[in-house]
Amino acid sequence: MTPAPQLSYPSPVGDLTVSEDDGAVVALDFGRGMTQTHTALLDDAVEQLAAYFDGSLMRFDLPLHPHGTAFQQKVWGLMVAIPYGGTRAYADLARDLSSAPRAVGGACGANPIPVIIPCHRVLAAGGKMGGYSGGEGLPTKIALLRLEGALAL
Repeated sequence: MTPAPQLSYPSPVGDLTVSEDDGAVVALDFGRGMTQTHTALLDDAVEQLAAYFDGSLMRFDLPLHPHGTAFQQKVWGLMVAIPYGGTRAYADLARDLSSAPRAVGGACGANPIPVIIPCHRVLAAGGKMGGYSGGEGLPTKIALLRLEGALAL
């Protein structure tokens, strides 16, 4: 089986590797990928990541196909709707889905396309950070929120 094409980008929060399958982004991993394949989609994804990190892109426009359960897909869809520089609480998303905050947190932690599907914009009650499974954890989440102006420097 041939590995999915992937391409890395050296972001301010560390190397990010975007993977594609069947014409859609399926993963964004922290760290440098083993292979580096240029495709139109991966080149576009890296260009959009560069624009995001330089502050000129506020909404990604890429075909996404994250693999997950139906519930996870719903949570990820709500996360994509959180605007650049905005945040929502786990409880708010849970209320939208008639679910529990812990289940939403689990879906956030399982997000296979962080940054592009902005799980960093989901906070715990009272604006507390909660967790973050990507990069260096909370320092990465804080850096992304600061980049977007959602946190004071």
